[in-house]
Amino acid sequence: MAIIDGKALAQKMQAELAEKTAKLKEKSGQTPGLVVILVGENPASQVYVRNKERSAIAAGFRSEVIRVSDSITQEELLFLIGRYNQDPAWNGILVQLPLPAHIDEEAVLLAIDPEKDVDGFHPTNMGRLWSGHPVMIPCTPAGIMEMLREYNVELESKRAVVIGRSNIVGKPMAQLLLAKNATVTLTHSRTHHLAEIAKQADILIVAIGRGHFVTKDFVKEGAVVIDVGMNRDENGKLIGDVKFDEVAEIASLITPVPGGVGPMTITMLMEQTYQAFKRSLES
Repeated sequence: MAIIDGKALAQKMQAELAEKTAKLKEKSGQTPGLVVILVGENPASQVYVRNKERSAIAAGFRSEVIRVSDSITQEELLFLIGRYNQDPAWNGILVQLPLPAHIDEEAVLLAIDPEKDVDGFHPTNMGRLWSGHPVMIPCTPAGIMEMLREYNVELESKRAVVIGRSNIVGKPMAQLLLAKNATVTLTHSRTHHLAEIAKQADILIVAIGRGHFVTKDFVKEGAVVIDVGMNRDENGKLIGDVKFDEVAEIASLITPVPGGVGPMTITMLMEQTYQAFKRSLES
């Protein structure tokens, strides 16, 4: 068993990104810009946003965090997004989820210019991904693909099982694996005989949002296991969807929580902001 060190890979990629950005800034005389809109005071969201801001500054980007009250109306939020859509100084716009109940998340995601949608959630970008012409890709699946590449995990003709069908992880993950010629089964909490199906996987990706849901009964000997879960146990400790200690005994490669997928998600967000900046200079 070997551990996939997402933190180390993220640091390496972010150093390379800072170098690329510095060269492009020098050549163009312009700076990539990432704006994050944070609605309300959700503690977890505040931590994520701080980490994103820190990473953007380290990459050499112009970074701005717009903090607004959770009493903001949907119309006011859409107007704010529209302002940044129109401003060429900003290459990436990100609205931190979740949003307050009175705001329609779908309407907000639709309002972001697809060319600035660095989260990759806009239906236009989802459509590009599913039609085989990806531009902006949801950052967690994009980060997982980088990890698999870095650790030389063969995907062609391999059996991949994804547990979880969200638009943020499960569905785009399945499509990215398909594009690399893996044979993919997309499963979820209502899939019958889930453990039996998972046990056939050469590559098992778990994003179901249930702490320690996947035990060794789900895992084939020698499988690669990617744990996307971020849960808290009864003591407040951060745990994944996979019961790490017992699954690590039989997996050939496994991601830890924390220090696995999480750092790569933010890294891919920065990479996509850089790519959006590069495209804006070419257009």
